[in-house]
Amino acid sequence: MTVTSPTGRPTPVARAARAARTLRTLRTAPFWPPGAPGTPGGAPTRRPAAPLRRRQPRRQPGRQELNRRVRAFRVLLVVLVVVVVGRLVDVQVVHGAQYSQQAQQELAQPVQLPAIRGGIYDRAGRVLAVSVPTDMVLADDFQIRHPLNEAEVLAPLVGVAATKLVPLLQQHSGYVPLRRNLSSADAAKVAALALPGITLVPGSQRELPAGTLASPVVGLVNSSGKGAAGLEQQYNHLLAGKAGHETLLESPIGVALPDSPVTQKAAAVGGSGLELTIDEPLQYTAEQALGAEIEASHAVGGTAVVMDVKTGQILAMANLVATHPVPAAPGTRPSAVSKPVTIGPSGPVSEAPQNLAATQDYLPGSVFKLVTFSAALTDGATTPTTTYTVPWTRQVDGITFHDATPHPVQHLTATTILAQSSNVGTSMIATAVGESRLLSQVKRLGFGRPTPLGFPGSGPGLVIGPTQWNPTDYVDLAIGQVDAVSPLQVLNAYNALANGGVYVAPKLVRATVGADGRVRATPPSSEHRVMSATVAGELDTMFQQVVNAGTGVAGAIPGYLVAGKTGTSQIATATGLSTTQFDATFVGFAPANHPVLSAIVVLDQPQPIYGGAVAAPVFSQVMGYALHRYDIPASPGLGGKPQATPSSTLTQLVKEAA
Repeated sequence: MTVTSPTGRPTPVARAARAARTLRTLRTAPFWPPGAPGTPGGAPTRRPAAPLRRRQPRRQPGRQELNRRVRAFRVLLVVLVVVVVGRLVDVQVVHGAQYSQQAQQELAQPVQLPAIRGGIYDRAGRVLAVSVPTDMVLADDFQIRHPLNEAEVLAPLVGVAATKLVPLLQQHSGYVPLRRNLSSADAAKVAALALPGITLVPGSQRELPAGTLASPVVGLVNSSGKGAAGLEQQYNHLLAGKAGHETLLESPIGVALPDSPVTQKAAAVGGSGLELTIDEPLQYTAEQALGAEIEASHAVGGTAVVMDVKTGQILAMANLVATHPVPAAPGTRPSAVSKPVTIGPSGPVSEAPQNLAATQDYLPGSVFKLVTFSAALTDGATTPTTTYTVPWTRQVDGITFHDATPHPVQHLTATTILAQSSNVGTSMIATAVGESRLLSQVKRLGFGRPTPLGFPGSGPGLVIGPTQWNPTDYVDLAIGQVDAVSPLQVLNAYNALANGGVYVAPKLVRATVGADGRVRATPPSSEHRVMSATVAGELDTMFQQVVNAGTGVAGAIPGYLVAGKTGTSQIATATGLSTTQFDATFVGFAPANHPVLSAIVVLDQPQPIYGGAVAAPVFSQVMGYALHRYDIPASPGLGGKPQATPSSTLTQLVKEAA
């Protein structure tokens, strides 16, 4: 309804309302131009296109939200700072030392400084073995740019042809030894060249000024500088000393850092030297006499030992083997050998590969009769003058024992039985002693246990015990054909006899020589009594008769009384005792009236086979030299003559030596 004024016209209010309706219509109704689709007379009607959406503007955050974001960022920043600072504290403070050590280890290269090995000397200070400083020339071929040039420069200094050095310098392994044991003088020349990739490693080389003299006793050192045999091995803990060390800084590829300091440096301490009881001139004489007999008798080898009766000090210990042993015809007499004998690979004999005197066991033969006679005299089972009726053979439990040569029934004293080395007579004395007493005396005299010398490779030997005892063993034991012992064990027993019945431990080291040059004497040898002085005196007289008129006349020494014993023993094989191979022994001491020195000589498979024929002469030569060397007074009553003169014919000599 339209409100009008009295004049009939719409009032202003009505006009305003109508204008508003018109305006709404224009806003909502589409505008269709003339002829538009859907209008009368226009084009067919089409679905109108969707109106374009207008992108709404991003809503700007308010101040409150902005402040919240700023606070979150600040908290995050504080957390990050705390984490970084905490990590720094952990790395530099808490675990700083650990990481520093690990870094140092990655760069640090430890270098060992070898100690100079102690020397070995004879009793007068003569050098037997000594170490001299040397250097090993190494190449780091990764650092070498001109192999040919460096090879030509190094060749005359290291003693290696340049044509051989060039391939070594091109291996690219980083570690190539060019020359070992280069002398210090030449090493200094190499160092002065300052060649890239060439370094020197200090070391030492063992030298033997006396050649191979006494080498089985002295021993040897292996390539790493450690004692591998003999005294070098036994006393390696003293000789080796203590290696030093220092630390250098290197890059991960092995290049030394310039001007890097040497850290953790400890100087090497040189080893202590050994002053032996060996007397070099006597050792030489013993080796020459033994070598000549080995060559003359066509023996496979042999040993000779000289000992001081009172102290047990070993003055000479020779061990030789034939380089090319040639068997001699049975029964032939040794021919004289001109001296000096060449000892070495190019000569007829050479040093044995080991100390045979201490390490090689053998059947001792008649020298073992000391056990039987000492036990019998101690127990009163016999006396030196007790007489026995001795046939040539004797049956024991179905086994026939016999003397070396046939003879009619004889009436012999105990002294004569010993002098003539009668096996049958000895078996009679052993029967009177008895099984248990014989076994006890074996151990009392030091058999069946290692010698106190403790030499590497030595052992107790093979000694029969009660559980292995057979009915005939008391005869085999009495004549030395059932126990295996070393020559040194035999000498120890006879040395006890010479020392009035007191066993003295053998000794090879007289003193040690410190790196400071101070000489310290080793303790004296231990002693213990094994027989009474009375029994020892009786045996001394009895063993003199072996040399006076028995099997050991070839062991006599002009001007001196000698007491000793011969031995001829079969060699044990895998199938039993050999009937063609024998060991020959002579052991004794002098002067017999006042014993000072004792000695033993053993020959392996000589011709003739008898100890009195081949071993006794060597004893006479070596002992005679030693007595004169040490100015031992001659025995009274001999007038400078020997107590017996060996027969000149082979037949008589063999008979006496049997």
